[in-house]
Amino acid sequence: MGRRPLDIDVIVKDLILSDDLTRKKILAKKILDMAYKKRIYLSSIHELYVACSKAQAGGFTVPAVNLRSMTYDLARAMFRVGKKNNASAFIFEIAKSEMGYTNQPPVEYSSVILAAAIKEGWAGPVFIQGDHFQANAKKFQENPDKELQGLKAIICESVESGFYNIDIDSSTLVDLSKTDIKKQQKDNYEVCVKLTQFIRRIEPKGIVVSVGGEIGEVGHQNSTPEDLAAFMQGYKERLRKGLAGISKISVQTGTSHGGVVLPDGSIAQVKLDFDTLKVLSEAAKKEYGLAGAVQHGASTLPAEAFHKFPETGTAEVHLATEFQNMIFESKYFPQDLKLKIYEWLKANAVSERKEGETDEQFFYKTRKKALGPFKKDIMGLSQEIRDAIASEIEQKFDFLFKQLNAVNNKELVEKYVTLKRVIIRRRQKREAITHDGEGAD
Repeated sequence: MGRRPLDIDVIVKDLILSDDLTRKKILAKKILDMAYKKRIYLSSIHELYVACSKAQAGGFTVPAVNLRSMTYDLARAMFRVGKKNNASAFIFEIAKSEMGYTNQPPVEYSSVILAAAIKEGWAGPVFIQGDHFQANAKKFQENPDKELQGLKAIICESVESGFYNIDIDSSTLVDLSKTDIKKQQKDNYEVCVKLTQFIRRIEPKGIVVSVGGEIGEVGHQNSTPEDLAAFMQGYKERLRKGLAGISKISVQTGTSHGGVVLPDGSIAQVKLDFDTLKVLSEAAKKEYGLAGAVQHGASTLPAEAFHKFPETGTAEVHLATEFQNMIFESKYFPQDLKLKIYEWLKANAVSERKEGETDEQFFYKTRKKALGPFKKDIMGLSQEIRDAIASEIEQKFDFLFKQLNAVNNKELVEKYVTLKRVIIRRRQKREAITHDGEGAD
């Protein structure tokens, strides 16, 4: 008798519910081997972005979606939408902070995405991205080397897990108290260069990890062409000759992460500066050889705004909170579980409650922090409930793909993106983190 075929649903559930990292890695290897047999490859979008910078590709904005909960179900929905729309240029991402509060370490996140690809009969590249690998300004001022070491460690862990797209966010280090714009950006571009060069040292042979930089912290002052020029000048001066640099640049044009919640729980309308976004995208392409600008914090924008992103040449748009909202607000999400989560927040997130804040504002702002502690409860919902919620969000994915013109690009992606089987050498990468001297950076 032959061996029974492995049930991907069973493996995924075991992976998600296990608290043992060693067990997760064993299951991750199993999923990766299955993916290769199905011609599914964790990939970098760098080559496609290079083509966009040369006007050999374009006319679409790549959706980059953060899956904070129901990751397997929602990733399956995205792959279905990709197949339906003949689309391959879409990214699954998770921020450094999200990995913590959703309890999704890199090895779990990438493996669950791959498992979803297997389940949906996908073939070709799968793009997974580390979003907002962010420097903490206060900790950086106290001990810059220690803060860099911490960022290198999470980058290393992520690249080992198949994150071949990394967004460095050192925009938190921009110092607006300085009058000279280049001096304002100095710590930002220097840290971005050091981490870019670190990534080039540890990236797998045959893969150029797509790296993004950021010039304006989301939710703060809008970015300007002068900010972009100052950052890119400093970045290019410091980047070691012959190394591939960043392929895109994140900017601030009026959004905030998660949107601004009003006292009744509704989201305030945001006026996004599309003119600035267009100017910065054009400059990024023509003057600095990038794919264009990246827009963060966009998922809670009004539906009628999304078609403007490809019109302005935006390379990539990051979408997160709205999908989390759709899970919590779905008519299929059990009310008793929601109340249990809210009671937990009252006890465990009380320090985050501001004076005068309504319950609606408090729960909206903090409920993401419950996704890790309640991960097993949500995963334990019946398949019927999870399918129903995923079906609602699948419609939103389909709408966004069409609005962003991220459709019918499968052949274009196949033309530019190299599929590469990777052999992971963990020890070599670990040693790279602690390598001293300028050679490491």
